Amino acid sequence: MKILVIQQKMIGDVLITSLLCDNLRKAYPDSQIDYMVYESTIAVLKGNTSFSNLILFEKKHQNSKWAYFKLLMYVRSQEYDVIIDAYSKLESWVMVLFSKAKRKISFWKKGRTFLYTDTVIRKKTADTNLGLIIEQRLALLHPLQLKIDLDTFPKIFVTQEESDFAKNLFTSHKIDRSKKTIMLSILGSSLEKTYPVAYMSQLIDFMAETGEMNLLFNYMPNQIDKAEMIYNGCKETTKAKINFLLIGKSVRDFIAIMDACDLIIGNDGGAINMAKALKKPSFIIFCPWIDKNGWATFEDGVSNVSVHLNDFKPELFFEKSASYAKKNSNELYQLFKPELIIPKLKGFLEVHLSALRQIVQKE
Repeated sequence: MKILVIQQKMIGDVLITSLLCDNLRKAYPDSQIDYMVYESTIAVLKGNTSFSNLILFEKKHQNSKWAYFKLLMYVRSQEYDVIIDAYSKLESWVMVLFSKAKRKISFWKKGRTFLYTDTVIRKKTADTNLGLIIEQRLALLHPLQLKIDLDTFPKIFVTQEESDFAKNLFTSHKIDRSKKTIMLSILGSSLEKTYPVAYMSQLIDFMAETGEMNLLFNYMPNQIDKAEMIYNGCKETTKAKINFLLIGKSVRDFIAIMDACDLIIGNDGGAINMAKALKKPSFIIFCPWIDKNGWATFEDGVSNVSVHLNDFKPELFFEKSASYAKKNSNELYQLFKPELIIPKLKGFLEVHLSALRQIVQKE
């Protein structure tokens, strides 16, 4: 059997949709399972043996009709038995239409059902703490009626070489490994997904006051100005606990560094999803226009905790659309003051720093 899974989106989506490949490999161990993703997301798939081939959707395929046509013809030539379109947008619709796949599975969308042999209605609410986004993706396997227990936890693989890299990096930056190390996801992928800079500095000051720890900032080189603003907004006593320059040069570097950390706290995004796949406890701050119910994966109030302005001020969102929240994101963020978050953050830190102290004492 030959199967193609399509997920042309960002790192978090690609990581979660890799669960389809994991389960398909479990059900059909001898099949060819190919995974189509954006070139920029492949770092989170390194070491995963669930798929046979990665098919990269590159910028040239968006910018050149000829390059896109050649990709269409390649997919057509593979004569897949099954295509699972988890992306379900124009780029993948055309891909599915031109393919020779016998079964074509995707989410139900008005006016697009003729493209697929099987459609799945997106769930609106989650039944478990897996999170709605994971339950929705796994539902795309239902038409195949797999006779297996489904794997539900996305995986990231870290090599020994990468572990050694992180260990040496921590040593060169004089990180005291007897203290807990917290990765701070201080910035989102865009301003609209970033907790206000001044508020973030206040939260970091609160964290630093809870005890001895190492604090690392996660940011991209082109975000250094904003990162410096957050750093400069912190108290001097907090700055002493922050290693501002310990950052990686690539996604794989971040994964190795995150694997060496104990917790992650900060803005929702790819960094959080990667940390969860590494089984690191997380405290997430969702931006006002993101659906927390969808992306609060493995939420249990202990290992994975999240906050959204809607948790505290639901009246602001009553009968309001996501587009309204996005358009008014800045105003809503200003109402999401640190004092709303700190009580829940305090409980999260008490649980995990206490547990980590006990581990250190035993060692």
